[in-house]
Amino acid sequence: MTGARPLPSWSDGPTRDAILAFVESVSSGPDALPEAERVAVFDNDGTLWTEKPMPVQLHFIVEGWKRQASADPSLADRQPYRAAVSGDLAWLGGALDRHYAGDDTDLKQMIGAILGSTAHESVERYAEQVAAFYREARHPVLHRPYREAIYQPMLELLRHLEQHGFTTYLVSGGDRDFMRPMSAEYYGIPVERVIGSAVGLEYDEASNEVRYGTAFDFMDDGPEKPIRIWTAIGRRPILAAGNSNGDVPMLTYVGGAPRSLSLLVHHDDDTGRGDQPYDAGAEQALAAASEHGFTVVSVRRDWATVFPADAERDASG
Repeated sequence: MTGARPLPSWSDGPTRDAILAFVESVSSGPDALPEAERVAVFDNDGTLWTEKPMPVQLHFIVEGWKRQASADPSLADRQPYRAAVSGDLAWLGGALDRHYAGDDTDLKQMIGAILGSTAHESVERYAEQVAAFYREARHPVLHRPYREAIYQPMLELLRHLEQHGFTTYLVSGGDRDFMRPMSAEYYGIPVERVIGSAVGLEYDEASNEVRYGTAFDFMDDGPEKPIRIWTAIGRRPILAAGNSNGDVPMLTYVGGAPRSLSLLVHHDDDTGRGDQPYDAGAEQALAAASEHGFTVVSVRRDWATVFPADAERDASG
């Protein structure tokens, strides 16, 4: 009797074959790598879960801006509060797209508002707010909880890697402390293996609490990703998965290992399965894929199923 088909939500084809062959080559036989060297890093937004019409963290932030504008109506006259109050998702999402294209004008406005909303907040209180958001919020387009907006094929890849002795890390431009409350439950990645952007911290002796400061410590995006990977892990990973221009340095860094696999998720599915097709913010990554040897994962071609609920429905017949 044969075992279950590995990566069941992946379509048969060269991409699935390349993943399976790579994992097999580094985990078995005389040329297997020691388990300590089997390290894989994954971007979050657009790689492990949906990021359109806006990243999940931005949804959380927008809700906070709405509350601030309600308490102080004068805020609604300027961005990004105006976009939050009016529901202008195009402006909010466009600010991130413009960032990936090299224009940070709007992103700087957003960062200022983000820092203002968490300044001097205790890290535990913030974690409680984020956990409550995950329990209650729903995706604005899919109308389902965010735990059901993660990508089933990527979950299967995480489990497949773990079964073959890999240690997996979450490496995102998103806020480290926004990902920690859900990383273990959603992805099976514990909090100590979450690498992300971070606001500077301060210790308040009077209250015996760690609190957020008023400036970013670092933004874990673009060239900063390899730096943060080395800082947290102390070795070069052999597998990486990303989806945007900001992931190119990470994918290229991993490609410097003697044996490696760099996966670039391409959101090209226009078949109405719930994943919005887009290239904005990934143009440079897609253009660089051939030069750097990235394996492009086509959502349309390579994923037979996109979300967990679809996989459950398909399994039940």
